Amino acid sequence: QGQLVESGGGLVQTGGSLRLSCAASVRTFSSYAMGWFRQAPGKEREFVSTISWNGCMTYYRDSVKGRFTISRDNAANTVYLQMNSLKPEDTAVYYCAASSKYYYTTPALRAQYDYWGQGTQVTVSS
Repeated sequence: QGQLVESGGGLVQTGGSLRLSCAASVRTFSSYAMGWFRQAPGKEREFVSTISWNGCMTYYRDSVKGRFTISRDNAANTVYLQMNSLKPEDTAVYYCAASSKYYYTTPALRAQYDYWGQGTQVTVSS
């Protein structure tokens, strides 16, 4: 079993920045690809970004490319999401997730992930 705990969410104005963190309590963190998803009120949970086990491969949804950066520290069992130039449409609960089966690549589907965190709220005011 694994546990993921997100932090770093909050309220920020349009154009501001936030850095989300996800601390993982899983066996051998480096054996997992890690992803970030988000869910806005009344909408489906959607993919945001993912990173392979060694950090060499990353993938983003189009709407966040150039604004968000995913990274990981395997020694600290933590994955990060640096979010810059935030927009009101980025408002959502952000979830991190861990994928063991697809550790070597950049999984973008919810079904490809084994563990999920409880989420952290990000609110961008206009």
